[in-house]
Order: sequence, then C-alpha cells, then structure tokens
Amino acid sequence: MAPQGEHRIVAVILAGGSGQRMGLSTPKQLLKIAGKAILEHTLCVFEEASDVDEILVLMNPGFLQDAADCVKKAGCTKVKAVLPGGTSRNATTQLALDALADHPAETTSVLFHDAVRPLLSQRIIGDCVAALREHKAVDVAIPSADTIIQVDDDVIVDVPRRANLRRGQTPQGFRLATIRAAYENAWQDQNFEATDDCSVVLKYLPGTPIYVVPGDEHNMKVTEPVDMFVADKLFQLASSDAPDLTEDQYAAALTGKTVVVFGASQGIGAAIAELAQRFGARVFGYSRGATRTHAERPDDVAAALAQAYSATGRVDFVVNTAGILRIGRLDTIEPEAIEEALRVNYLAPIHIARAAFPYLAKTGGQLLLYTSSSYTRGRADYSLYSSAKAATVNLTQALADEWSGDKVRINCINPERTSTPMRTAAFGQEPPHTLLSADQVARTSLNVLLSDLTGQVIDVRREDPLAGRTG
Repeated sequence: MAPQGEHRIVAVILAGGSGQRMGLSTPKQLLKIAGKAILEHTLCVFEEASDVDEILVLMNPGFLQDAADCVKKAGCTKVKAVLPGGTSRNATTQLALDALADHPAETTSVLFHDAVRPLLSQRIIGDCVAALREHKAVDVAIPSADTIIQVDDDVIVDVPRRANLRRGQTPQGFRLATIRAAYENAWQDQNFEATDDCSVVLKYLPGTPIYVVPGDEHNMKVTEPVDMFVADKLFQLASSDAPDLTEDQYAAALTGKTVVVFGASQGIGAAIAELAQRFGARVFGYSRGATRTHAERPDDVAAALAQAYSATGRVDFVVNTAGILRIGRLDTIEPEAIEEALRVNYLAPIHIARAAFPYLAKTGGQLLLYTSSSYTRGRADYSLYSSAKAATVNLTQALADEWSGDKVRINCINPERTSTPMRTAAFGQEPPHTLLSADQVARTSLNVLLSDLTGQVIDVRREDPLAGRTG
C-alpha cells in the first residue's frame, strides 16, 4: 500500500518508443548523449527533484533490462518499478495508472514525462507541482515562433492566430483522481485515440480546466537524428548549473580529499589549488616552472600521481590546466613549435587520463580538463590551439562513456576569455571588465568536481547566456 497522509508526487517516465524515426533498432531513449543514455539523463532530473517522491518507468517491453541498467547506473533510489509499456501512448498511461492502483487518488499527483526529453529543468518540475496544488490538470507549453498552418490535401485551409497557439511539452501533471476518471470515460469510447494525456482530460472530462505552465525551448524532444546533435550541444549549456556550494559544503566535501593539479603555478591552476587547499583538501600542484613537471611527459605525470598517492593514500580529483597558445598561420609556425603545442595541449590530457584512471577508480573520482570557446569552430591563426581543444572535448565525451562503469567521472571546463598570464603574454593588457577572473573559473571548477556530472562541457561566462530563459 502506498504511504498515506501527505500529498505524494509520482513521476512516470514514458519510455516505450521504438526508435523507428531514428532509423535504429535500439530505442532512442537508450542512445547516448553527453556520456549517458538519454533515459539516464531523464531519470537523474527526477531523482534530483525535491518535489518528486517516487518514479515509475514504463519501457519498451523488449528492453526492460536495459532500462533497469540505466536506473542502476543513475543511482536512482526513487524508482519503484520498471514496467513494460503498452502498444500506444494511451495504453502505456493506463498501465501506469494500474500500477498506481494502491495510491490514494485524493492525495497523489502524477507527472507524465517523455523519456526523450532529457533537458527538463527543475524549474518546470517545481512549477508543475505548485500548479497541481490549485489545479486538477497541468500542461507545459511554449509559444510558437513559427506560423502554424492548417492544411487539407497539402493545401492551406486556415492560418490560426499565433498568439493563441502553444507548442506542447511534458511533463503533463494531474491529480490521480482526475486522470483516472478521464481514462475510465475514454475507454467507453470505441474510437478512443489521443496523442497525449491532457487531450484525454479535455475531451472526456469536459469542464476540467487545464492550467498551462511555461515550458522551455531547451526542453526538446529527441525524435529525429538531428535532435541528437542539437541536444548534445544544449547539454553544454544546461550543465553550467552545477550547484554552487556554500563555504561549509565545500569544506565538508573537500576535507581529507587529495587534489592533484597540473599547471598549478599560475592562472586558473593556481587559483584552483589555493581554493581547494583553503577548504581542507590536500593539494599537490605540479608545473614546469615550480616542480619541473612536464604534463606532456608520461613519466613526469606518473611520478606526480605516485607522489600524491604515496603521501595521502588516495587521489580523488585530478585537474589539468596546463596549456600553451601558439598564434599564427600554420605554414609559418616552426615544426618544433607545432610539436610542442600538440604535446602540451592534446597529448598531455591523454597521458594524464591514462595515468590518473587507476587512482580515480579507487575513489570514484573525477578528471577535469579545460577547453576553449574556439573548439566549436576553428579560426584563422588558431588552427593548432582550436583543433587541440576540440580534440579535448571529444576525449572528454569518449572517456565519460568508457569510464562510466567504473564510476570515474570526467568533465571539461570551457571558460570565456580569462585573465591569466598566458593570455596576457599573447594579447597584452586588456580591460579587466572584459575578462573572467581566474578565481571565478576556479570556483566553477570546484562546483563541477563536487557534482555528479560526467562527459559534459561546462561554460563559464561573465554573463549567463541563459539569463533570458524561462527555465
């Protein structure tokens, strides 16, 4: 019997899709984005939602074990069952309602969410739960930026007013008594068919208002092949909300931990080392200048990690901020300079990843790398730097996948232009207000190290690019 008393919120993850529109035999909810299966990302969103009490997963019947594996990998303690879905959206919803038969209808609310919307924000979940305190049914929708036309045999027959139109998303929320009653009525209709649950309430419980919560453009549905690429890029922005901890939380999380920083003598590396040490971590900083440690030399890297492990018996976090900037046309740069740039900017992360993995596997730790905004598109005079930084991003995403079963995380920080000695040497003095400080980047770096993120590129900017979002 479900718990009585306080109102409970149950999230039902609808994962019954087959992946046919993707042209794949594997359901799209099991495809990987940013180091995790789409379903795993979605589960994590609801696991982290303080308003959600329990989770049900309705999965394509042929892939129940895959869904169970996602639940395990995500560490979802709120998931009460992984159940086979039906042959249609409506049948799947009914199976979920059957599974909730022991839940009191008047003190339970249900959020139905598409598994392939992994970028759902906590704000939307919170707004849905708040709205269900006053309303019996809730939808999530966003305005349409496009003109919507109505056609008949490919001929326009009407152009509805765009101001009155919205694009529906999920979750869709209901008091359990409401959605039960709507489906009881719907199944009496021999022609019953609906594409979503709000339309069932609208048609079969007429007079029941359905409140609309503002959605979010980022809350996209991964349906077509191009959506995979868009969602992967959106995760780079969505992940920038790694929780900012309090001073006490930093101290609790870092006290007694071992942090190894390559490139620790100046700039971002020095700021990370100082901040982590201030909060109780045992920090080992290495650099060319201070310790004669070359991050591009495998023996130097191995010796540094061995020293930290020997001194403390553990390595929890490894950070690599070492890098060099060679600006100029590729055909004019000396071969020696090209080799050095590639060794430091790309081979060094590889050597560090290989050497750090055995230590991080013992502690469930994290490797943190750094990229540059130029990784998204190579620019003239930055061919060496941009290409190496793009490779570092791909390395991060690939290793997140390789290491997921070992509980080792890896992420990549993408700072906006930052005031560091390397930048000053390349560009001279610049107006301070146009640059990030190394301390700002260091603070975000600690937030990421102490988060559960993996396989993601986290932007650090002076201004939040999502400040205008509704999410």
